Amino acid sequence: MSAPHTDLFGVLARYDSPASLIAAARSMREAGYRRFECYSPFPVHGLPEAIGFRSSRLPTLVLLGGIVGCVVGYGFQYWVSAIAYPLNIGGRPLNSWPSFVPVMFEMTVLVAALAAVLGMLALNGLPRPHHPLFGVESFARATRDGFFLCVLADDPQFDKDAVREILVAHEAGEVIDVPQ
Repeated sequence: MSAPHTDLFGVLARYDSPASLIAAARSMREAGYRRFECYSPFPVHGLPEAIGFRSSRLPTLVLLGGIVGCVVGYGFQYWVSAIAYPLNIGGRPLNSWPSFVPVMFEMTVLVAALAAVLGMLALNGLPRPHHPLFGVESFARATRDGFFLCVLADDPQFDKDAVREILVAHEAGEVIDVPQ
């Protein structure tokens, strides 16, 4: 394994077919690489399995946001009605939870939606105004007819020569070092 490449974003390879891309992704996984990305102009059947795609933590964040919103909505209304300003009007109980339901529902939806948006931004590493791959001229083909695999330099296993060897072994059209 070579020294960390601080000036290198990764190594990018272009393939002419989805089958070549899938084969290269499988080889990268088998070689122990975990930090690589694949780009294609359309969804490729079998590619998520080849890159070891795992489910997102976003649904858990949204659920937790909804629970927090519901509890905060109930707690605030309970505090106002029973502790801070207890008004006994017509003999109704101070903790009249059925009247709290609309606000609890709205707080659940509000906080879950905020958790979804902020969680999506955080988990995707956004906002990112510039991506190093946009500086590679041939990467524009990723939206038309190119299939790309980029092994990131921050992978603990990253060895530029070994990566190039694997990528070329799967008939890469070109292999490019992508600077930061």
